[in-house]
Amino acid sequence: MKALIAQALREDLGDGDHSANSCIPKNALGKAQLLVKSDGILAGIAVAEEVFKQVDPEIRFTKILNDGELIKQGDCAFEVKGKSRSILKAERLALNFMQRMSGIATHTARLINLIEGTGTKILDTRKTTPNFRLFEKEAVTIGGGENHRMGLYDMIMIKDNHIDYAGGIKEAIHKAIEYRNKHQLDIKIEVEARDLNEVDEILNAEKVDRIMLDNFSFKDLKEAVKRIGSTLETEASGGITEETIRSYAECGVDYISVGALTHQIKSLDLSLKAVADD
Repeated sequence: MKALIAQALREDLGDGDHSANSCIPKNALGKAQLLVKSDGILAGIAVAEEVFKQVDPEIRFTKILNDGELIKQGDCAFEVKGKSRSILKAERLALNFMQRMSGIATHTARLINLIEGTGTKILDTRKTTPNFRLFEKEAVTIGGGENHRMGLYDMIMIKDNHIDYAGGIKEAIHKAIEYRNKHQLDIKIEVEARDLNEVDEILNAEKVDRIMLDNFSFKDLKEAVKRIGSTLETEASGGITEETIRSYAECGVDYISVGALTHQIKSLDLSLKAVADD
């Protein structure tokens, strides 16, 4: 997190904040508050605090609300005091992190509420913003969801292209299990199925950990879950929306993965405003 924030600051500051440096005295002190302008779930407080710390370790950051809390318009999430120039240098980056993270956490919580009582869990995907994945996936967990995998290194996930390149489902599974054993990897193997015939192929191959049921109709999804039973974990994916997610969950799948959690999200409206110091 610290390294990514430092990189983002270098991108934003370049050779200096000429706007603040040109019109704000070097030693002028100020105070500002993070104000909420729309309802949702708060996320990114710790990230914002680190942004201000890296810009100026002498800035005093006072947390008022915590990540995961329900927020409403008019709430104040945190307060900062210190050099005015430093506050202005950190302002936009802290907001960028928190607005996007809060938007993701809010949408995640909304989907979880829609499937309440079904026992199905919500997963994110690798459809993330480059160099921002850590923060986006953290926001999903703050909203109550779970991370699918962080990258290509912490799960073997055999999708349609892998199957086609490997020469078929059984061949791909066999090679994946051999590879995992050879390299002594403690990671799960998941295989994508595009229809019920492929579900049967996976079930008749060497045992894996999870089957992803991609773009299945409700009828076929129910049948797939029935065939798989409790032998493997099940995951539904592909084209799932707020309008359909409850129906997918009621088919009995263990997980639903939603790429839109991180790649089609609306940021939450937040604002950092200067205020008079008491």
